Amino acid sequence: MKSSDRRAALATYKERKVQAGIYAVHCAATGQQWIGKAPDLATIRNRLWFTLRQGNNPHRSLQEAWALHGADVFSFEVVEQVEEEALQFGRDRALKGRLDHWIAIRGGAPI
Repeated sequence: MKSSDRRAALATYKERKVQAGIYAVHCAATGQQWIGKAPDLATIRNRLWFTLRQGNNPHRSLQEAWALHGADVFSFEVVEQVEEEALQFGRDRALKGRLDHWIAIRGGAPI
């Protein structure tokens, strides 16, 4: 890849619109689900799957289920995309409020 192509790709990546929100990870073998919040929904699945494959995920119950049942029984779902206007003031507080809402509705464990 030429350096000009690399610079253009990097500029495009930096200019992309980031979508924050709430996601869920499901285990089909047990019916368990884990619900989390992310400032960038486009990248969180890859981050989670990487830490799970490496055995380094900080959420013990999720890591144990992954080790016991394998990657094939897990799925990822975007539950809610939070509007940018709602995140202007207090991004973490807004995401935490939506996370608590979805945990109460779905009964999953927080990530």
